[in-house]
Amino acid sequence: MPKRKHPPRADNAPCPCGAGLHRERCCGPFLDGTSLPPTAEALMRSRYTAFVEGRTDYLLDTWLPRTRPPLLDLEPNQQWLGLSIRATSAGGVGDERGEVEFVARSRIAGRGIRLHERSRFQRVDGRWYYVDGDFPG
Repeated sequence: MPKRKHPPRADNAPCPCGAGLHRERCCGPFLDGTSLPPTAEALMRSRYTAFVEGRTDYLLDTWLPRTRPPLLDLEPNQQWLGLSIRATSAGGVGDERGEVEFVARSRIAGRGIRLHERSRFQRVDGRWYYVDGDFPG
């Protein structure tokens, strides 16, 4: 598989996650390893940004070890277009579990893709992890 080209990172550019902040004040510190996402939604948004940036290292590192695949191959020609958070359940600063329902839009070879997932998250030793998800009808 061809090596994925990572888009240039500009910390003062809008964060791809759509929260309306610059990357340096949003997902950047999480992806750069200088802080941890405080909520399940913050982890979800940072994982979306990791997909945009082709950061399989971050995606695997934030996946709960018991459900994490050994490898993760990203589609090298996938263009991510936007993230919309539909709903959250728990997943706050004081919670141990949470769910985030989202829609992520992308395009591969001119074909639009809409990923609608309800993701489950778990906090272990103060750190949030993606567990798994299902696809609502």
